Amino acid sequence: MFALGIDPGLSRCGYGVVARRRGDLEVVTAGVIRTPPSDPLATRLACLYADLRHLLAETRPDVVVVERVLFQANARTAMGVGQASGVALVAAVEAGCSVVQYSPNEVKQAVTGYGSAGKEQVQRMVQALLHLADRPRPPDVADALALAMCHLTGTGLRAAVASAEGAS
Repeated sequence: MFALGIDPGLSRCGYGVVARRRGDLEVVTAGVIRTPPSDPLATRLACLYADLRHLLAETRPDVVVVERVLFQANARTAMGVGQASGVALVAAVEAGCSVVQYSPNEVKQAVTGYGSAGKEQVQRMVQALLHLADRPRPPDVADALALAMCHLTGTGLRAAVASAEGAS
């Protein structure tokens, strides 16, 4: 199973494709989509959309995992993240992918065991769990990989719970 994690952002949108093969998780590809802050908003969103569509066509994930936007201290940043998130959701649905969202705390809890973990802790755990030589950088890449890992590691548990609920 392939999961594409997306850490939405207008200036930097992190992505990470993680595969589960024979019980092990491994990175297929990861990186950052960047848009120039000097470009008009509509142009930046269109570029992000085009790049995400290309990534989806190239990787063909089984599921797209997008970080749920809950809160940003800076309203301008929150708007950009929300708009980038919307673009990612539309691109994923248009590509025929299943889409799920997790909050940052859910992802941190799943990957580090602590829902309030810092960026460096997430980077180090992603590095360790995916057996990477270096910490994924920038943090947007680590967050995207963590999103995919969160979903893949919880899939079996969710299926078991759904099965148990259906049997009762």
